[in-house]
Amino acid sequence: LLGTLILLNFCTQMAVDLIFTVFSKKFNIKKTLRAMPVITSVGFFVYALVPLFAPQAAYLGLAIGTVIFSVSAGLSEVLLSPLIAAIPSDNPQREMSFLHSLYAFGVLTVVVLTTVYFKIFSKTAWVYLALFYAALPIVTTVLFCLSPMPPLDLSADKTKENKASGRVLGLAFCSLIIFFGSCAENVMSSWISGYMETALSIDKSVGDILGTAAFAVLLGLTRILYAKFGKNIAKMLLFGLLGAVVCYLVTGLSSSVTVSFIACILTGIATAMLWPGTLILMEENVASPGVAAYALLATCGDLGASVAPQLMGVLVDGISASEQAAKWGATLGISAEQLGLKVGMFTTAIFPLIGVFVLLFAVRYFKKQRAKTPDLKTALSDRP
Repeated sequence: LLGTLILLNFCTQMAVDLIFTVFSKKFNIKKTLRAMPVITSVGFFVYALVPLFAPQAAYLGLAIGTVIFSVSAGLSEVLLSPLIAAIPSDNPQREMSFLHSLYAFGVLTVVVLTTVYFKIFSKTAWVYLALFYAALPIVTTVLFCLSPMPPLDLSADKTKENKASGRVLGLAFCSLIIFFGSCAENVMSSWISGYMETALSIDKSVGDILGTAAFAVLLGLTRILYAKFGKNIAKMLLFGLLGAVVCYLVTGLSSSVTVSFIACILTGIATAMLWPGTLILMEENVASPGVAAYALLATCGDLGASVAPQLMGVLVDGISASEQAAKWGATLGISAEQLGLKVGMFTTAIFPLIGVFVLLFAVRYFKKQRAKTPDLKTALSDRP
């Protein structure tokens, strides 16, 4: 049931992303941005209050609330990145990276507050914590209403020069890169707490603070450091994908709790730029991408965020129920479930590994396009 809520979350976000990919011109972007936090609050209020006042429909309330606030999550993925990209800046890469670093610190804040809250109060009091989180987006609504917003390009430039730039194939490469990057990031972010508790036998509260929170901190700090010092996004993406491969292999193969623990949290550094970095790569190589292009990449990112963790769960469940796995685990001194988690982490390395090859092809392709289409460089440099 919990897994279904997570699946509802990402499927709703993907639906919103797809709608914007096709119908972006139908929306008033500024009004949508200002309504977005309100939708978040409504979703959380439904999530919290239906189980409280209608316990017989508790799960239905959780599901409906999840769908509502996931609409807002999908909108934020589609609109916030192009909004930041549209603001005139001397270093647009820095602004994009800084935007995405705030996501990581949001995760950190939620993990720490929630862990401390449940240490002080009973878990049956979760409703009041959800109501607290429901009130926070109202602040965002006020800020959006007070802030000036730049005009957003709702559709791609359809000029011959832009068509000649090989836009479709360029977006296809970026879509694949963000898919495999999202797989690498979200398997660890979704499973790190459970992995530390079950596979490494670390107390859940300690695992949440030292594991999930540390992962988020490293994710955010890496994005901030790139915002301040980073330049070559293609090299950063290559480093991140290769680093993720190493981290997952070490996590899955190492018999040392300390080494596995370190590999888990270092995945935060490796995967930090894979999502925002792909957006930067697109901005550098695709002229006038428009909101629809951001929506397409958000869809592929959400697809990776839903598929990969789910596949990890299927693999862990299958191995945990296997008699052969129980025998192999016994020889290694671990349970079948622990073995399943290790095999799952090891297998996840295939996602960033494929991403490496896609990235290398993409970089070569973009270089050829620049050489073949001189007007592309001018189109890219004309942005504010």
